[in-house]
Amino acid sequence: MTITDERRQHWQQVWTGKPAEQTSWFQPEPAMSLQLIDGLGLRKDAGLVDIGGGASLLVDRLLERGWRHVAVLDISEAAMTQAAERLGPLGDEVTWIESDILDWRPVSGLFDVWHDRAVFHFLTRDEDRQAYCRALTTALVPGGIAIFATFAPDGPDKCSGLPVQRYDAPALSAILGNGFQLLDTRREEHLTPGGRPQAFTWCVFRRNQDDRC
Repeated sequence: MTITDERRQHWQQVWTGKPAEQTSWFQPEPAMSLQLIDGLGLRKDAGLVDIGGGASLLVDRLLERGWRHVAVLDISEAAMTQAAERLGPLGDEVTWIESDILDWRPVSGLFDVWHDRAVFHFLTRDEDRQAYCRALTTALVPGGIAIFATFAPDGPDKCSGLPVQRYDAPALSAILGNGFQLLDTRREEHLTPGGRPQAFTWCVFRRNQDDRC
């Protein structure tokens, strides 16, 4: 079994083992994501990809706001099936991409906005972060926006049984490199469905050149 197969199996089990509303990352409303995306002031025909979007309600809210080119990438087919079934016919308006982000080979310059809530912090190996950055810099247009949410330095050191890498804004900026300019950073205290607080670092970057991470 390959590493990708192991990751896929893990997340398939997570998404089939309990309702989405009981997962630690569940949000009844993706408020911070929407606040940051709305604040960009982009046209609704801009391309946006939600990395690890799974069964998140973000895609629903974006469609409600009139976004017309939204893609959701997730390694778990079960997670995206939940979202597609929830949306019903509206799900046909979404591009669903079942892939490990580390194996994804996107079309160059396909998206204006890259949104990642709680995927990047699972990448604890340098080679995995480099593979992620290759996908990011291929998929995102020059001048495009990348929005990240990772566990903060005082956030959990594990999630869903897996180790994570925690970040503040300078640490995340250092990984993305000179090709990305930090525009905004915020802190969020996410409450899990069980009432446990989790500290998140949010960062908004603009890609300002074609440099690789």
